[in-house]
Amino acid sequence: MASADTGGFGARCFVALQYLLPHHLLSRLVFWATRSKCVWWKSWLIRSFLRHFDVNMAEAAEPDLFAYTSFNHFFTRALRAGVRNTQAGASSIVSPVDGTVSAAGTIHGDRLLQAKGHDYSLEDLLAGDAGLARTFHGGKFATLYLAPYNYHRIHMPLAGVLRTTTHVPGRLFSVNAITATLVPRLFARNERVICAFDTDSGRLAVILVGALFVGSMATVWAGDITPRRAARPTRLDAPAQPVRLERGAELGRFNMGSTVILLLPNSAEWADTLLAGSLVRVGETIGRFNPSQAGARLS
Repeated sequence: MASADTGGFGARCFVALQYLLPHHLLSRLVFWATRSKCVWWKSWLIRSFLRHFDVNMAEAAEPDLFAYTSFNHFFTRALRAGVRNTQAGASSIVSPVDGTVSAAGTIHGDRLLQAKGHDYSLEDLLAGDAGLARTFHGGKFATLYLAPYNYHRIHMPLAGVLRTTTHVPGRLFSVNAITATLVPRLFARNERVICAFDTDSGRLAVILVGALFVGSMATVWAGDITPRRAARPTRLDAPAQPVRLERGAELGRFNMGSTVILLLPNSAEWADTLLAGSLVRVGETIGRFNPSQAGARLS
């Protein structure tokens, strides 16, 4: 997440305005606009986007802009085979996204770092699931921010079997550096999808956090999960067949940009290079498991 002046009058006005905006209405409008297959409209959106953001289309599986049927089809474009090779050992944890590290480190009891001077509760992030929260006490977390120009598909940091998928209703604040500094409990307030997995090294949670203008989030087993005003967290129906995803396999995608939070047990160790502000790319090693601390796979 890029640095920003978070103490100025403009930054505070930017955040204050977000408390007043109709988050879900705006996201529904974006959902419609970005999926329109009107040729002139989707072409105008794509060209306007490319004028403002430096997108490397040479990495795309489909480099022809006119081949995309909608702006969202372009935004969630696949990568060309071979441009993100995973070169990792058996105990390695790899980056699930292309993005920027917002924060990473150890979970101290039930507290995670949001930004300098701000933390929040692990149980709040996990929508009150105390049992799941306990499995990550003293574990590791990483908050990875996807800018608009990034590749927006999400991949598995290690192999795992899906345990639960939970949709958590909430607000849709922007997730940039300004709001992370000025909005308390930002990631525990925003709408999110919590994906919990069992792995050979313990429990893993991959949390897709929604944001302003994020039309929907999707997983490969549940499809689009659109912003909704549900009264409480909802456990999504389990697929008929168990879902096992290998390390590096596609897990889901953001339809417009946002943030992924990884939660891992205390047997995980982050690489020394995984620091706030550092860039990560899908498939690169960002940590490893310490075999002497790794627990048995959870049932």
